[in-house]
Amino acid sequence: MDVPHLQWFKTEEREGKTYIYDPLRRRQVVLTPEEEVRQRVLYLLVERLNVPSGLLAVEYSVKVNGLDKRADAVVFGTEGLPLMIVECKAPTVTLTEAVLEQAVRYHSALRPKYLLLSNTNATYCFKVEGQRLSPLDHLPDFDEMKGESELK
Repeated sequence: MDVPHLQWFKTEEREGKTYIYDPLRRRQVVLTPEEEVRQRVLYLLVERLNVPSGLLAVEYSVKVNGLDKRADAVVFGTEGLPLMIVECKAPTVTLTEAVLEQAVRYHSALRPKYLLLSNTNATYCFKVEGQRLSPLDHLPDFDEMKGESELK
């Protein structure tokens, strides 16, 4: 079920820390540089790329080589299959090959068709085609994402 009238970027100060309300997790979280990037990407996914908020999991647990990891976000299709893994980094963190490899490790467990990396200074989206990652020149909206996975 979608959260009606999502309220983005509401912040408050408490005990010397800034908190931001995450409308998807329905709670206040500490506003770190990485969290700010995550909130901006979540906003983009829901408000601009038409991803239903009920099909978006934040800090999604993933088992990678027997270890518990967490993807920043995962977009699911209406059939419950993962469509996209989202990996966010603070603006000061360069999106290197190592960041891409982290997303690829999550991909090995979930097998979505898309990987999205962002630090707000740069955003990269890749389509997974077999063993190949193809960089996209655009961000796919939800219809494009699910069209790739749910027609099978």
